[in-house]
Amino acid sequence: MPRILVFQHVAAEPLGTLDRLIRARGHRIRFINFERHPDAEPEIDRYRGLIVLGGPMNVDQHGERPHLRTELRAIERALALGKPVLGICLGAQLLAHALGAPVRRHSQQEIGWYALELTDYGHADPVISPLTPASPVFQWHGCTYDLPAGASQLARTDSCEQQAFRYGENAYGLQFHLEMDAPLIERWLGSPSYAEELAGAGLSQNAETIRAATATHLAVMQPRAEAVFNRFLDLIGRPARKLVLPSR
Repeated sequence: MPRILVFQHVAAEPLGTLDRLIRARGHRIRFINFERHPDAEPEIDRYRGLIVLGGPMNVDQHGERPHLRTELRAIERALALGKPVLGICLGAQLLAHALGAPVRRHSQQEIGWYALELTDYGHADPVISPLTPASPVFQWHGCTYDLPAGASQLARTDSCEQQAFRYGENAYGLQFHLEMDAPLIERWLGSPSYAEELAGAGLSQNAETIRAATATHLAVMQPRAEAVFNRFLDLIGRPARKLVLPSR
């Protein structure tokens, strides 16, 4: 049975709604949780695709988090093998960095709900195009990246230019969180470390305004997110059906 490798950085940032979509296709998921197993050395060659999730750390924290170098090597290997790669938030930054682009602190954090604007490439892209103009997406990040050489910019927001890109035919970086559902958003808002980050960001959005916006925007985002994720999973393919021979 084909397997998908998932890099997870903290328990609070799981696959979310993407988990159900992967399992519905019959794929097995192999999680590497680097918070629990920082010395893991995964072999990407054995897997059909790679998904790199978000986390509160930064790409440049190699000294205190050497697993980030491990992840960069795995991403580079996946790209060399032509395997589908999806990076979400920190995962998008790691993908951009593996492609030679700098990652840095952004001038303004994005936390909460933001209107996404697709570029012309985004409108034509076979994976991300279900995110129609001004699609509301959920954000939680303080860093940004430059567009990697040879990549196509797919989306932006008013407050952060780089929101999504594609490299080659099947490597995607998404700065925003399409995998969110209401319990996961509430989990983040209720986490002391996440709440402290939100309070210190100096944004107009706070926990209560985010909850109110979630009640409005989540129902709009989720079907579009499902379409995007399913189109990415199409790049990985479906497990082959076992041939059942008729009994004699």
